Amino acid sequence: MPHKMLKLSTLAILVAGASQASAAVYTIIPIDEGNKQITDEISKIEYFPEAQANANETPVSVFTTGIKPSAEGDNCFTGNNCNAGSYDVAGTARRGTQGAPLSDAVAFNQNRQFVYDLSGLYNYCRDDLGYKTCNVWARSEYFGYGYNVDDEQSGQGLGGLQHIQQTWKNNYHSNAVALDNGEAVDSKADKATAYTESGLGTIQENTTDATLEGIAGNYSFGTSSSAVFNNNGVYPRAFAKRGFVNIDGTPAALLNPVSGDAFVKNMGQTMANGAVETTGGLLVVGSSSFAQTFTQDVDSRDPNTDDINIGLGFNKDTFKQCATNPSNLYSTFECQFSTFANEAAFWLVDASGNVVKSGVMGSNLAAVDKDHKNVSAQASANAVTIVNGSPVAVGYISRDTNSSDSYVMEAAFFKPTAGIDSSWTQTAIPGMTISTGDDRNYEYTMANDVNANFKVVGIAKSHKADNRSYPQKMFIYDNATGQTKFLDSSVSSIFFRGSNGDAEAINDHDQVVGWVDSETKNQIDGF
Repeated sequence: MPHKMLKLSTLAILVAGASQASAAVYTIIPIDEGNKQITDEISKIEYFPEAQANANETPVSVFTTGIKPSAEGDNCFTGNNCNAGSYDVAGTARRGTQGAPLSDAVAFNQNRQFVYDLSGLYNYCRDDLGYKTCNVWARSEYFGYGYNVDDEQSGQGLGGLQHIQQTWKNNYHSNAVALDNGEAVDSKADKATAYTESGLGTIQENTTDATLEGIAGNYSFGTSSSAVFNNNGVYPRAFAKRGFVNIDGTPAALLNPVSGDAFVKNMGQTMANGAVETTGGLLVVGSSSFAQTFTQDVDSRDPNTDDINIGLGFNKDTFKQCATNPSNLYSTFECQFSTFANEAAFWLVDASGNVVKSGVMGSNLAAVDKDHKNVSAQASANAVTIVNGSPVAVGYISRDTNSSDSYVMEAAFFKPTAGIDSSWTQTAIPGMTISTGDDRNYEYTMANDVNANFKVVGIAKSHKADNRSYPQKMFIYDNATGQTKFLDSSVSSIFFRGSNGDAEAINDHDQVVGWVDSETKNQIDGF
């Protein structure tokens, strides 16, 4: 997990047989034509009175998440028919901290789904990042950027998890906007017509957060939160997040493909992480909820409502009734904290915005292991491409370790047995197996991208400290050889012991982009 307080350098790696790597430098094209428009829009966001003055002085941050693929025959490495203006950039703009990343199926890739309050953020930072300033980091993520350190509870900063949790009493205004080349993109969740649930109330304008994950042809795709509704003086959301596709400005929602369970279909989340154009339309992959993870015989995962600070307690018994008493779903504070097990999923969207096919990519684990009450099954497809005429998706699956860890998240790839509406196989990537017990090697492993040559890039989050940090390692898997290679000091001196990195994407020329820590110094002593 990258942290902005670390000094990072952009990394571009040339992969040769998955055994060598060297840094490369490319032309940088600023995307700023639409930034003024989006900055002005976000600058109008209303905050709590205690934070408004701070908001007026805080610049908007713009983040890129992807770039439109080259057209057939184009090659910017040889200069063949390469026009920088053809490569739209996807991203998001926000002001303040996230609290819980919208792009994560579970916050910070924590299988336990416990990052609900200040202590959860602090424990994650201490146990997984190893910083020495976790107290500062956690408070900024929870109370928001620029919060009043002398009066945390009422001195709300910009963004932050508390701002989201206080929505129930205080309403909410958008803090993150999806961008296509610097211009705002609508998600289906902005429209009242996207909601069929009863008992929600009246939709409130400008209350969704969204991020655009990628662009393909005339399509763009990403994930947004639900809008906020006024329900007799309280302000519920219909769900935590939902994937969307935007076709020439017309948004379509990616609904949950689970059948039979109305609660999961309505309140469960979906995410759009990757996509590729096919003859039938846009094949989108991501994740979808398939079961709730709070039941009568499993401990609830409840937040500290003292931190939320809106004068409401949290009733565990009421929370456990959310899935079985839908009539009170959007009038009950506790139900806003519903948690779910998720599995890899796909949607095929045609040129008119219709989802013509959807389904899951296979799951053989129960949502919750009753003997290990704080963990749940999680799986996701993070990217997809066409290999030899058939789609291949990559991401992670849950594996039952039959130990105190129970379910862990491991890197994997997914392939349909025939067409995409057939069953899919899921295969763990060699070398990414997580050991358990006292000698556990990784917290989680996951694949981020795959190219047409069936080479996969991803990360492995260390479970043990190395050089006083918990490094996130990068790997490359070559399906042709069945071998996995870590990008470390044995490959290039750019990778030093204890450094963090992220291999984020790989193109069909076997070139990888991502980031890596640029130096160690004694800087780590400050974290």
